Amino acid sequence: MLTKQELDKYREDIVFETQLVGRPFVFRSTWGLFSPREIDEGTRLLLQHVEVGPDDNCLDLGCGYGPIGLALAALAPGGRTLMVDKDFVAVEFSNRNVAFNRLPNARAQLSDGFRHIDPTLRFDLIASNIPAKVGKEALSLYLHDARQRLNSGGRLYVVTINGLREFMKRNLTEVFGNYDKLKQGAHYTVALAVRD
Repeated sequence: MLTKQELDKYREDIVFETQLVGRPFVFRSTWGLFSPREIDEGTRLLLQHVEVGPDDNCLDLGCGYGPIGLALAALAPGGRTLMVDKDFVAVEFSNRNVAFNRLPNARAQLSDGFRHIDPTLRFDLIASNIPAKVGKEALSLYLHDARQRLNSGGRLYVVTINGLREFMKRNLTEVFGNYDKLKQGAHYTVALAVRD
């Protein structure tokens, strides 16, 4: 049985430093969030292949504690970055990490996919590390909603496990009319679709 001291230790924030997109970040996270002690392999692969303009308005869909969104905000200081997650703990930690890393052009809010995002907002770039178990129905909604919310020429970057690669190719081609496999690693694939 765990002691009170051990349990109290589990309740403390997890804090780690890392480099993303050529700059240092400090992240706070907690048990129960995805990859709480380090940036996962899929997120790192995605961030190595995303191209962000300095004034891009960005969306991080399913932000967790915020590594993708904070990296996008750092690369697009003249734009605004919105991070959304359906987990209120993830949103809380994302907003704390925004403040901690001094990125005033980013913020996080609760949303189930696009459902709770201001319907007037449009984005130049949407990025997501899509969970393997999200389900085809939710994934279909994400892709159709992403296309609707992108400006003309806007880009959707996704990273998925390799097992979803063909599904993503079919569905991105169907929804966007195009698909570009940017990188296939040992476990993850980064794909891009562009709204015409």
